[in-house]
Amino acid sequence: MKKLGLTMFFAICLFFFGKAQDYNTGIGFRGGFSNGLTIKHFVSQKAAFEGILSSRWSGFQITGLYEIHNRAFNADRLNWYFGFGAHIGFWNGNKVPWSDDDEKYTVVGIDGILGLEYNFREIPINLSIDWKPELNFYGHNGFWGDGGALSIRYIF
Repeated sequence: MKKLGLTMFFAICLFFFGKAQDYNTGIGFRGGFSNGLTIKHFVSQKAAFEGILSSRWSGFQITGLYEIHNRAFNADRLNWYFGFGAHIGFWNGNKVPWSDDDEKYTVVGIDGILGLEYNFREIPINLSIDWKPELNFYGHNGFWGDGGALSIRYIF
């Protein structure tokens, strides 16, 4: 039911919200300590929603973010952004560094994000690099500061 709700939320964002900065929607891959898929959709000139489905420690995590974008260094098609959001994850205990047992972990927490992205003019590709720290408050409580990643998206 949660997956259906998240899917419906992104579908509504994709079809009913307004124009974006240099592109409306981007879909692609995210690589870092956790790897996965990313979709970003602008709901105004400077505001976007980003959804991330990532995998780590034989589990997965779903993250939703709200981001504010601004031009960086007055350069065309180069933007910096920051934002916040939340996540829910499901991890396999024997793959997690702090655990020696086979216990499964469900974690819930909040996220921040700070990044820089470039949108190519010649090809419909977006590259971004970001830092996404997390604070888990359910499951395994604690701060995770290793959420940096490089994303490549097809934009349309």
